[in-house]
Amino acid sequence: MKKLPKTISNSEDGKQLVKSSGSVGANYIEANEALSKKDFNYRIKISRKESKESVFWLKIIKATNSTEFEKLNAVLIQEADELKKIF
Repeated sequence: MKKLPKTISNSEDGKQLVKSSGSVGANYIEANEALSKKDFNYRIKISRKESKESVFWLKIIKATNSTEFEKLNAVLIQEADELKKIF
């Protein structure tokens, strides 16, 4: 996020990306501490949903910035997509 040009859209999109990507990990931790199978499944579903949202924000950032971020962004999109498939 530090290397993105300082624009209003990058600032807002970056904040959303940080929130959704952080939620993936937080909900995964909660799933591992679940008291029931139902709670575990619920938290894993949230992690999957947040992974999908992270991919969305990465694609928005990719579309609104120059090609210098394409390689890094492609790796991050792939990672988020793999997490989504795991969940």
